[in-house]
Amino acid sequence: MYNLNLTAEQLEFRDTVRDFVDREVKPVALLPARLEPFEKPLLTDLLDQASQMGLRTLALSEEAGGAGADGLTSCIVLEELAAGDVDIAVVLGQTAMLGRVLFDQLMTPGQRKRFLPEFVEDDQYHLAFAGRDADANIGWCYHRPLAEEADTEPTAVKKGGDWVINGSVAFASNAPIAKLIAVQVRTDPKKTGMNGLSTLLVPRDTPGLTVGQAVPAIEGSGQRIRWHHGTGAGMVFKDCKVPADHLLGKEGQSPLAGGAHAARGATQLAAINIGVARAAYEAAIDYAKLRWQGGRHIIEHPAIGMKLADAAIKLEVARNTVWKAAWVADHPDAVSDRSASGLPLHIIARAFTAEVLHRATLETAECFGAMAVMRDMPLQKYVHDTLVLLHYADNDSAAMLQIAEAVAGYQRPLAA
Repeated sequence: MYNLNLTAEQLEFRDTVRDFVDREVKPVALLPARLEPFEKPLLTDLLDQASQMGLRTLALSEEAGGAGADGLTSCIVLEELAAGDVDIAVVLGQTAMLGRVLFDQLMTPGQRKRFLPEFVEDDQYHLAFAGRDADANIGWCYHRPLAEEADTEPTAVKKGGDWVINGSVAFASNAPIAKLIAVQVRTDPKKTGMNGLSTLLVPRDTPGLTVGQAVPAIEGSGQRIRWHHGTGAGMVFKDCKVPADHLLGKEGQSPLAGGAHAARGATQLAAINIGVARAAYEAAIDYAKLRWQGGRHIIEHPAIGMKLADAAIKLEVARNTVWKAAWVADHPDAVSDRSASGLPLHIIARAFTAEVLHRATLETAECFGAMAVMRDMPLQKYVHDTLVLLHYADNDSAAMLQIAEAVAGYQRPLAA
């Protein structure tokens, strides 16, 4: 089983990022003027600073120019970032995860030689994935029909030495700032579902690719709205040409169609959720030690103490669940030798933290009384942020059914 003693490197990562968040991120992210509007723009200057610290290439191997952080270390770092600003954590987590998958696992030596140097050197070089995971059409998600009704599944045909892409994707995380996009396209129209899909590498400046405006996360005056953190937008491909050697893996066998990055992504979002809930919890403790009522600080009142204790329990159990899932993802032999459960621990961690930490955040908000709902106070944002994470697309009813499948020992057929 995993060791609860963090390594010296993990402790250094945690302390360095926590210091950065306390000194640089929170003073900007929690300004009353920024908290009042529903839509909060991405803090790009702080995002760049975090990139300069090596957090954008956190999971990239050392041979490729990154830090070579494992899943547990990534979760530790993302929790700290999310305690300062959830959007920065989501953007960096997405790029770091895709960087590891693309550069370390999927690219050919030629592709790596072409794209890796700029990715490592450019602090504003982010990555995006435009496509659907294997289980995206199984089950029901209340906001997915709205977000994807405008999709025209991207298709690609080979003409000479190029792939020509046409179609659209309604939403892709990191799209507004991504400089390289892994696009899932259908190259065999005779096949349906995950069969017949390929993945192509499309640089942002490729003619024929149009990235739309960032999709509003809260309000849009009649525009399309999708609950999300970070930044995302739709894409349109019109006779978009990329060289034939931009293909990832084999034609018709997309290496990303099977959800190869899903386990790491789900665990990262769970860690981000911990960071948000922890920020609310710490704010409640600070306020409860300051607020005087009934002849003593309210933290000494049993009612407030019980709420804070309940939140503390939920945070500790959630963190243990996430760390275990992250460790097992990095050590699959723990499942094969029966040291760890064969259940999808990343889904368990994601589903558990989503529900439990939203409730914990609501408990901490009650410590503030009416002040918790004021738009220039941080608690209303923390409650909203955990609510969004509760209803993220990866946490719909289909996710829970994957746990049921593992328990029952069967698998539903993939939808077309």
